[in-house]
Amino acid sequence: MNRTVPTILALLVVSLFSRNLSALPDTGQSACYDNWQEIRCPTPGEPYYGQDAHYQGTQPAYQDNGDGTISDLTTGLMWSKGVDPHKVTPAYAHTIAKTMTLGGHTDWRVPTIKELYSLIDFRGYTGFSGRRNSGEVPGNAVPYINTDLFDFRFGNTQARERYIDAQWVTSTHYVSLTMGHMVTMFGVNFADGRIKGYGYRPVNQHRTLKRFYARYVRGNPDYGKNAFQDGGNGTVIDRNSGLIWMQGDSGHAMSWKDALAHAENATFAGHNDWRLPNAKELHSIVDYSRSPDTTDSAAIDPIFTTSSITNEAGSKDYPYFWTSTTHLDGPRPGSMAAYVSFGRAMGQMRGRTMDVHGAGAQRSDPKTGRPGLGHGPQGDAIRIKNYVRLVRGGEVTRTPASPAPRDSYPNRIRVLKNSADGSSNSNRFTNHQGAGNESSSKMQGGWGSGDFSSHFIKRLDRDGDGKVSRQEFDGPPDRFDVHDTDKDGYLSNRETPRPPRH
Repeated sequence: MNRTVPTILALLVVSLFSRNLSALPDTGQSACYDNWQEIRCPTPGEPYYGQDAHYQGTQPAYQDNGDGTISDLTTGLMWSKGVDPHKVTPAYAHTIAKTMTLGGHTDWRVPTIKELYSLIDFRGYTGFSGRRNSGEVPGNAVPYINTDLFDFRFGNTQARERYIDAQWVTSTHYVSLTMGHMVTMFGVNFADGRIKGYGYRPVNQHRTLKRFYARYVRGNPDYGKNAFQDGGNGTVIDRNSGLIWMQGDSGHAMSWKDALAHAENATFAGHNDWRLPNAKELHSIVDYSRSPDTTDSAAIDPIFTTSSITNEAGSKDYPYFWTSTTHLDGPRPGSMAAYVSFGRAMGQMRGRTMDVHGAGAQRSDPKTGRPGLGHGPQGDAIRIKNYVRLVRGGEVTRTPASPAPRDSYPNRIRVLKNSADGSSNSNRFTNHQGAGNESSSKMQGGWGSGDFSSHFIKRLDRDGDGKVSRQEFDGPPDRFDVHDTDKDGYLSNRETPRPPRH
């Protein structure tokens, strides 16, 4: 009897306090993945069951008000629809917000990191063209934001930016420093689907190093705030989101595949419906007022207990935590999973191993492979195995979301072009299913089945015989056998994998 009373009280608390509060929107991910690529969604008991697509949360619902504003009917926030081609400093973004009268409203503000992250959509894809340093936006790149509603720009490649330089400003600053000496702001990159701490100014210097795109918000000042209560049985209830968390973590690191199995087999506090949280769920409990350097703790409320680790620099730190969300990135979309760093987000710069992205960053790790340093421009730490904190409750069902209609995001995207001076407002439309105008699709690089097959063969065909042998294939050996339908030991154009589905 004593075991069940705290649980009953916890559920009563959730029902009383979560009725009239804004919901946490779902990630949008509706496809399933193994360690390498998209797969048929597994059933209970099969490997890889319990990932993001298996649990459908509250779906985003937007209303275009016709006056340059978009209302989010899920969160209660109102957003500016457009995006100025000219990036701004964090300080100037606040100045703009104070003078805005968009839609007849004068209470606009720069969003917090949790407000802005509510818009991220994990049906996005960073993209891959097969041409290194081409200076072009890959035609198969899909922004991590619904471009049916919100205007979007990639980085201005005409001004020598990378196309993934599409970071959006927030009002959330890191309470520590990155790169050892940089004043840092957390921003959302809607081109590559990540949160990073962006060092934009050296300490004690006024010279601004970095500017950002800006999107402004108003309404619901309580969105993203937590109202934690100890459940009395090893759980923590967030009365604002309705989610119930394990107070402790897994106590050890594990692979993404094992993390899914760990969650699906968990029985705790009288419940067996625990799950691995998706990216938005896990990010919702980050406490950006804390960090290892300033509070000697993880970036999470001390009502939780968090394991300590020794990081790549040999210092006491706190783990990265897996989410159930696959992060589509690079030449093998499906091989990465999103994590949230509750400790320093480590990397190696100029031969020094240090915090490069900040506690509270959301990035991604390969689901399998070898750990190490040196990934990307900041030499990001690759851990492969991360910790787990399980969740249950909330407005979640086990029914996978339905794929988006072919004529809407993410199958059809709308992107504003940038010119050399950032002044162009022309639109780019890409249809990623090959429907519509064929010449337009090819011009923008959308993958038709023939285009993708040709690209696949050319990329791997080292001996120039027009087909891919088992030795030339760079995927898992068992996948070669799946695609080699005529069992001749080669992959021809008609046997290549399908184009990535986003």
